[in-house]
Amino acid sequence: MTKQSSSRWSWVMLFFRIGLFVGIQALFALGFFLAGSATAWESSAAWWPFVVIIANLACVFLLVRLFKREDKRFWEIFRIQKKHVKSDLLSILGIVIVMGPIAYIPNIGLGNLLFGDPQESLDLLVRPLPFWAAIVGMILFPLTQGMAEIPTYFSYVMPRFEGHGIPRWLAVSLPALLLGFQHCAIPLLFDIRFFTWRLLMFIPFAFLIGIVMRWRPRLLPYLAIIHVLIDLAFAVMLLNVAY
Repeated sequence: MTKQSSSRWSWVMLFFRIGLFVGIQALFALGFFLAGSATAWESSAAWWPFVVIIANLACVFLLVRLFKREDKRFWEIFRIQKKHVKSDLLSILGIVIVMGPIAYIPNIGLGNLLFGDPQESLDLLVRPLPFWAAIVGMILFPLTQGMAEIPTYFSYVMPRFEGHGIPRWLAVSLPALLLGFQHCAIPLLFDIRFFTWRLLMFIPFAFLIGIVMRWRPRLLPYLAIIHVLIDLAFAVMLLNVAY
């Protein structure tokens, strides 16, 4: 892959996920519209876990090909470096302690500020799905998130931005911002409060992940596992509202 091609793909991948989320939800909405639904877009919003699953699989497929074009193996980024296990586990322990409040406080704080009650925002996010779909979503949503999200922004985009001469602070900030901003399209609802909540709630968390990945990229396997577990705990809520 030429340097120019690599630079172009870095920018494509920066915006690829958020574009996929909107496009795939639009296809779901079109399906509901063709089936006669009078609320096709609202109906499509309930299926956002599957929108994310499809987008994640597309990202992994593309990342595998992009890494291969650079004579690298995508799956190698998930290899735990055994000689650093003890120090890396200590680092991860400290990161997890910091990560909890950074992930939780903006979520609840913005929910209170915008809705008066965080439960109202959560009800807009977690919508009823058929029981089989809730089961599939509970399994594949967190698993594919662990494989695709952090690697896209911080194992592919960030290091290539920096390698192409973009200043370090900007090479970290742009992927962090897009990782945070992408949530406004998961799902995309035309409700300014919900849109703002989803747009901003993960920005501090995204910057933390970006800084950690810039500092020590070999922590990715541990971060991916944590990511899967966090999303699994969230995905369990799909079962609580399944029908």
